[in-house]
Amino acid sequence: MRAALAAWLVLSLLGGTEAEETCGDPPAAPSRSIPAPQLSPEERLSPHMPESLRCDACHAIAFQIEEQLRKAEGKVGKKALKESDYIEVLERSCSQDWESYGVLELDGEKRLSGPGLPSQQPLSVLVAGGPWPGRLSKLCHGYVGERGEAQIYGAHRRG
Repeated sequence: MRAALAAWLVLSLLGGTEAEETCGDPPAAPSRSIPAPQLSPEERLSPHMPESLRCDACHAIAFQIEEQLRKAEGKVGKKALKESDYIEVLERSCSQDWESYGVLELDGEKRLSGPGLPSQQPLSVLVAGGPWPGRLSKLCHGYVGERGEAQIYGAHRRG
């Protein structure tokens, strides 16, 4: 492959525009049409995270909490944070804007996509913004309230 590329490059440099005339125009790149995910009324309008996306949402929330706690501990030299500090970090984690998350459709299945979630197919349309940031924030606050800050931070410290 490199030899062919090198040969083409040499010929095009030596031949100038004549090489183009001899070989013709390069083939056009194939066009692709990738539709945006078709969202159901629940997925578009409900204030709650749809059941089918809760697993992805939980992974995204855990990733964001872990990242924020790790950064905060890095500032104090890997020591345990004071209770007031980890409570603040958890609050900040849940209150962030969550704008980098959205929904895409792969093989007919809708998936949440964003930092901390498995990489998805490069040729897909991500629907971000809209209800997704608010849903993630609400779910995050719910998890923290349900589990408790001390229990979440303890699990983080245990690894």
